[in-house]
Order: sequence, then C-alpha cells, then structure tokens
Amino acid sequence: MTPMNQRDAADSFAGKAVLVSGATSGIGAASALAFARRGAHVAIVGRDEKRGGEVSRACAAFGVKTPFLAADLARPSEVRRMVEFTVDTLGALDIAFNNAGFQEPRAPLADQPDEVFERVFDTNVKSLFHAMKAELAVMLPRGKGVIVNNASVSGVRNPNPGLSLYAASKAAALALTRAAAMEYAPAGIRINAVSPGRIVTPMMLASKIADMGAVAAGLPLRRMGKAEEVAEAVVWLASDAASFVVGHNLCVDGGFLSQ
Repeated sequence: MTPMNQRDAADSFAGKAVLVSGATSGIGAASALAFARRGAHVAIVGRDEKRGGEVSRACAAFGVKTPFLAADLARPSEVRRMVEFTVDTLGALDIAFNNAGFQEPRAPLADQPDEVFERVFDTNVKSLFHAMKAELAVMLPRGKGVIVNNASVSGVRNPNPGLSLYAASKAAALALTRAAAMEYAPAGIRINAVSPGRIVTPMMLASKIADMGAVAAGLPLRRMGKAEEVAEAVVWLASDAASFVVGHNLCVDGGFLSQ
C-alpha cells in the first residue's frame, strides 16, 4: 500500500455511525457535513428543527443516512435519548462529537444570576458528563470507539471579559476529557478535545464583539477562522490517522494561545 493510499484509508469513514450534537449550525453543522462527505452515516442532534432539517438534507446529498433529532441537551434524559436515537437509527455508535454548548450573555461575574450559571454548566459540563456516560455504555462492549469533545481556548486562557462562566465550564470540560481519556484508553476508546478560538460562528457573533477586524488583526494569521477548519480537526481526531492520539486538546485558534 502506498503512502497516498494509506492516507486515503485513514480519511475514509464509509459506513461509520457518527453522532454530532449541536449540529444545526456553526462547527456542528460543518462537522456533520465533513463526516458525511467521507461516507459516514450521521445522527444530527440540535434544538432548531428547521435548521436541523436543512443540515440533514445537505448531508444526505452524499448518499448517507442523516436522521435528525430535536433535543435540549441541558436535560439528562434528552442526552440519553440522543444516544439511543443514534443506535436505533444507525445501528451502532462508532464516533461521537459532543459539540452542544451555551455561552452566557456578557456581564461581569458579580452580575451573573444563578440561573445563568446553571444553564452554562448544565449544557457545557453536566451534559458532557451524561453524553460520555451514555456513549461509553455503547462503546465499551464493542471494545472500540472515538469521542471528541468541543472545548474552547477560553478553557485554557480566558480572553473575554464578561464570559467567566463559559471559560470556567470549558476548563471543566477539558479536565473531564483528559480524565476520561486516561480511564478508557485501555478499553480501546480514544477520547480527545478540540478547542476552537476566534472562529466565526453564530455563537461568536452573538457575543457582540465590538471590532472583529481588530480581533483578527491580533492573531498571527491576521484573520478569523471558519467552522469548516475546526470540522477538519474534528474529523482528523476521529480518524485512524490519529490512532495514537489520546487525551489531547487540539487548539484550532490561528495561533492565539501561542502569543
């Protein structure tokens, strides 16, 4: 087998069953499309039924199964239902990209109400805990599987005044990812994280950054990132090309954390 053929094989997801949460827009939608383009069947999960249907149809154009489930993943019962839905509709669960997230309205820490704290941590941490529990329950009997969690550069270094809860929740998500990766690697399950930074998504646009041009100019690449660029990192972490990568946090940030 030639090196090129080896790369092609590692890049193929033909017939794989993939779960993508938070898949109705931004990084989740781009990742669902990236997996479908490579031949994976993709369970698409999100809160917005209209956009979920649009993503499902776009993925189905690649000739794969693309069932959509509307769910609020801040609720543990909905998280468990998401995994059951994937197995019921696709027959298996080979790869999970836990991408659902919530960012609080920008405000100083002392001004954040308790219910906002609960929403941020329910979605970004508690939901991730329940998702991995349910996914591992399916993967462990098979002795294989891949989980990729969407964290954030804010979990490593918080550059955003007014978003302290989001930063703290993403730091917790990274710690949870690393701990779980060490626990389940001997069982044949690889767990890693991707940490986007300065990516143009609906969540970033909603955060009301005053001057996007100035933010872009402050990065080594002098531009903002695209959701599709994060999706390629997710796909690589899930692929056989990353077969020796465990407990890693892959930062897709245009060099932000290196400054």
